[in-house]
Amino acid sequence: MIERQPSSFTPGAPAAVPATFLPPAEKATDELPTPPPAPVEPAVQKHGSAPVSPPVSAPASAPAPAPAAVPAAVPAPVPAVVPAVSEAAARGYESGVDRPPASGSAPRQTADSVPQSRGESRGGAATESGKPAEAAAPVTSAADDAAPMPAAGRGVRSADPLDDEDRRRLLHGSHHDPHGLLGAHPVAGGVRFRVLRPYALGVAVAAKGLRAELLDEGDGLFGGVLPLRGIPEYELLVRYEDGELPVQDPYRFLPSLGELDLHLIGEGRHEQLWQALGARPMTHQGVTGTRFAVWAPNARGVRVAGGFNFWDGAGFPMRSLGATGIWELFVPGVGDGTAYKFEITHPDGTRRLKADPMARATELPPATASVVTSSHHTWGDQEWMQRRAAIPVHQAPFSVYEVHLTSWRPGLSYRELAEQLPTYVADLGFTHVELMPVAEHPFGGSWGYQVTSYYAPTSRLGTPDDFKHLIDALHRAGLGVIMDWVPAHFPKDDWALARFDGPPLYEHGDPSRAEHPDWGTLEFDLGRTEVRNFMVANAVYWCEEFHIDGLRVDAVASMLYLDYSREHGEWTPNEHGGRENLDAVAFLQEMNATVYRRCPGVVTIAEESTAWEGVTRSTDSGGLGFGLKWNMGWMHDSLEYVAKEPVHRKYHHHEMTFSMVYAYSENYVLPISHDEVVHGKRSLVSKMPGDWWQQRATHRAYLGFMWAHPGKQLLFMGQEFAQGAEWSHDHGPDWWLLDETYAAAADHRGVRDLVRDLNHTYSATPALWQSDTDPGGFAWIDGGAAEDNTFSFLRFDADGEPLVCVSNFSPVVRENYRIGVPDHAWQEVLNTDDARYGGSGTATGSTEHPLKAEPAAWHGQEQSIKLTLPPLATVWLRPA
Repeated sequence: MIERQPSSFTPGAPAAVPATFLPPAEKATDELPTPPPAPVEPAVQKHGSAPVSPPVSAPASAPAPAPAAVPAAVPAPVPAVVPAVSEAAARGYESGVDRPPASGSAPRQTADSVPQSRGESRGGAATESGKPAEAAAPVTSAADDAAPMPAAGRGVRSADPLDDEDRRRLLHGSHHDPHGLLGAHPVAGGVRFRVLRPYALGVAVAAKGLRAELLDEGDGLFGGVLPLRGIPEYELLVRYEDGELPVQDPYRFLPSLGELDLHLIGEGRHEQLWQALGARPMTHQGVTGTRFAVWAPNARGVRVAGGFNFWDGAGFPMRSLGATGIWELFVPGVGDGTAYKFEITHPDGTRRLKADPMARATELPPATASVVTSSHHTWGDQEWMQRRAAIPVHQAPFSVYEVHLTSWRPGLSYRELAEQLPTYVADLGFTHVELMPVAEHPFGGSWGYQVTSYYAPTSRLGTPDDFKHLIDALHRAGLGVIMDWVPAHFPKDDWALARFDGPPLYEHGDPSRAEHPDWGTLEFDLGRTEVRNFMVANAVYWCEEFHIDGLRVDAVASMLYLDYSREHGEWTPNEHGGRENLDAVAFLQEMNATVYRRCPGVVTIAEESTAWEGVTRSTDSGGLGFGLKWNMGWMHDSLEYVAKEPVHRKYHHHEMTFSMVYAYSENYVLPISHDEVVHGKRSLVSKMPGDWWQQRATHRAYLGFMWAHPGKQLLFMGQEFAQGAEWSHDHGPDWWLLDETYAAAADHRGVRDLVRDLNHTYSATPALWQSDTDPGGFAWIDGGAAEDNTFSFLRFDADGEPLVCVSNFSPVVRENYRIGVPDHAWQEVLNTDDARYGGSGTATGSTEHPLKAEPAAWHGQEQSIKLTLPPLATVWLRPA
């Protein structure tokens, strides 16, 4: 279960929102409770994630106080007295019953807009002829249509009453077309105006030369017919006890989503879905505001609630745009920084506040509201973006430093990390950083692998623009950025994706397919067109909007198999009778093909631990289409080997050589990741047997072997300086080990110096990366020296230039150790036993003067050399 904590944050109306709202009598919790029959004293919103409900015993006769008129940038006043409620209720975690319709608040809006025609279709986007609606009705000057009218309302006649069913559905929040009932519409004898403003004492229509008081129709509805020849440019004057406030009418506007957007969404092919759905600040029909749009096909109605209306959505119902399941509302005056949620009426009539699945920013956890945002970042990484696709990743140096951002240096923001992380990683010679999941997640202890907002970088470290600033800084330092991406599952938090509009939507409808057996989460229904589109577009979003250079896809194996972690009888075979999840296969193929087509230079990497064939094969050849795959087999086998006492290693020699049997079946990354240094697995150096010197020596020898082995490299933070403790997400790496005042600091600095030299030598040596996926780029010298605990092999670049690698995993010095080599003079280029790294300083004999190959056949070579092999060490030699 996701841990939740109380919050003390109190949002106010954002500066960009005109202060024209009356505080409501109550604010809805995520499960909306029944209020008292009459307005009561409003409650202070303690956090945008959930509102506070007043006690049912509040006096029924207490009128809702009306705020005085205030400047647009100043929030309407809120009473200081907060009704006593539980923290759970305030956070929106307690369930309640339905709320009667007469609740809400007057909106804060400004600016004029084009009116909305009554002739909309049910979807609000077309006329009766089926053609796209143009202007709703001619917009004329009020002076052309009627003489000035007194405020008392002379000339205003009663509008035909709403149909009882329409009225009930509108007030209940379950009407599909509120724009057809509200706003201005031409009728016989004039223009009908109808407004929903709960808690208002009166509403007038104001235009050039016109002011007309609408008639009170009850339940917060005000309406009337004015003798006008056309719909004027108008605003509403909403009167409360403390004054009269001008507001714009959201129901004057045509749909802000185009037919192409709706068509692509319906087809499941909207590759930039984030530009159509969610909260998007924009100028619509000449008016600035925010377009809210959400996919909720099972909903009976959707309303917007947020900081701009004191978390009561009664006055802001959204319209359905037909069969797409999309609901839309343009709200004038709402801008960046506004917290919001969607109040969704389920098929059974219950309602719940839900965070926006497409939110691009969120409140700071444990608060759960979505936040309106737009980007103002100016990128400075043009040079990086232009050259990143120049060389295919499998033919380029690729050495990755894995980072958990919130704990790398705890307390640093994205912008503060931008000042330190690029410098540190570039100095160590890594080519890329890999960020553990940065998408918003409610529980820090999940490390980001239980995502609730797939389109929002975590607010723990700053804003989305702050995150862009960090990526920009990494690129300008010459570092690529890979991020962990989690399309396999999502948590069950009831304010997020789970049962979003009542029945299962993002998750599979079959409980046996929806529940992930290992993690207490839900699996995406990747067979559903819109869900697949949601995730494919999300992959594109991070690459296009944030310039991400690679996606490491988490838990691919759990996606590929229907019987993953399930016993016999707990899963249903696919249509062919097999265990393969065909929906997941199709999704991964589509995601990879789309990302590679749209984002040149981006690489996708699969964390896949089985023998699934063709993970890195192209999709047109039947593969999944990934660029690289984590070599989990190599990782497990090699760690098993080095964890053995040297005297026992000869019995496990094959664990270090077996990887070469399948090394070219896929394009591999060799991962020593966060998963290998937590939960009792011990840190990398602590896995090694022996005393402290032997542990560090084996640690260094292992890294030397790893960097020379075919495949790309990945090392988790803290392991570059031989941290002895397991990683903790609460305090991160033990940086104090490097402090010069610490007695053993030189030991840890020596390992870090080795990692720096490994990376720089690696990048400068094409033999170590240019032919990683070509069997001709590797040859064993001696892969069978089990009694010696040694491994020797050759690496070749594309031109055939060789590099010799020899690893001695025995704690003894081996003098005159002969190995067969090509006919060259050989010189040591790296020795993990060098005294600079904390080693014994034993030299191979080729440091001062190159060793000339002798005409003595050995290991299948016509030439050979004799080396002194240092204990527990790896050495690299190159032609002199």
